[in-house]
Amino acid sequence: MPAVNNVLVVGSGLAGAATAIHLASRGVAVDLLEIKPDVAALGSGITLQGNALRELRTLGVWEQVAAAGYAFDVTGIRAPDPHGSVLAEIPDAKTGGPDLPAAMGMPRPELARILCDRATEVGVKLRHGTTFTELTQDDDGVDVTFSDHSTHRYDLVVGADGLRSWTRRALGINLETRSIGMGIWRAFGPRPASVTRTDLYYGGPSFIAGYCPTGEDSLYAYIVEPAQDRSALSPAEQLATMRQLSEAYHGPWDEIRETLTDPSRVNYTWFETHVLDEPWNRGRVVLIGDAAHTCPPTIAQGGAMALEDAVVLAELLTERTVLDQDLWDAFHARRYARAKTVVDASNTLAQWQLDHVQGDAPALFRQIAELTSQPA
Repeated sequence: MPAVNNVLVVGSGLAGAATAIHLASRGVAVDLLEIKPDVAALGSGITLQGNALRELRTLGVWEQVAAAGYAFDVTGIRAPDPHGSVLAEIPDAKTGGPDLPAAMGMPRPELARILCDRATEVGVKLRHGTTFTELTQDDDGVDVTFSDHSTHRYDLVVGADGLRSWTRRALGINLETRSIGMGIWRAFGPRPASVTRTDLYYGGPSFIAGYCPTGEDSLYAYIVEPAQDRSALSPAEQLATMRQLSEAYHGPWDEIRETLTDPSRVNYTWFETHVLDEPWNRGRVVLIGDAAHTCPPTIAQGGAMALEDAVVLAELLTERTVLDQDLWDAFHARRYARAKTVVDASNTLAQWQLDHVQGDAPALFRQIAELTSQPA
């Protein structure tokens, strides 16, 4: 008998969908709640490191992910000069093992669709366009009231509802989410033949200009600038701003810039960060993924950390027979320090750029690669 028989998972992003799939695959009844009306995810593309791919394989979706994404094993470093000169080609660590790519880019909405389809396949009951309004728990379970006024009782509630987690607020947890001082422009568009990996341009008028192939015919491109209020810009002005910033970068950027014509495919957000001190649970409600820890994508480990939270939590819930303090202690022992190390490293890399400091980035990347090469 697993430690739980029925679970509510709030949020169908990476952490939530993965938790639901793992639990349902092992015989637990799971309701997956998503406030958005469909699986389309905000944003353009996502970079998945090898340890994220390892966890996607355990979910039974590796073939679909491999077919939809674009794999690569090398990252290029280019100069902000008139030619976009290649300064270095750095082999990426295969943190998921030798039989998986070092990294893969793919469209976020496509990954969301693959995971939701898999969840439905293994018996998860997926409810879109709704949320909960009240959680009331005792020693044996959690009574949940939904926005349609229906109610249900669960053995456990998993809050995987992102950076602005409603579950976290419902628990009365005050967590400071702070801007680190950088903003990022992202655009989704067609992939020129010259783009076969992630290339990063450091310097010029922005901190970073980069791109990642997300499929045979697609990529997402991004430019990181000092954080500023861009909310007054119209969609057309946002597009024009990203195009203007990109003019300092060449090589494949010259081709990418010509494809930046659709304002609806451009978005701007700030890099933000937080780490919730352990414990991440309050009784029979637990927070995972961005609800508990988030960081700038300087190491591209955010998605991997969310997937690892899911696999560890599901493993403990289904391999143990009692939901007790020993289970929570084991969960936090495997997740808190690891996630915090990744967040701290990501923030350190960003701070070096903000301070114009030449830190030992290769050593930091090696540290994180060694950590994440070991299963969570």
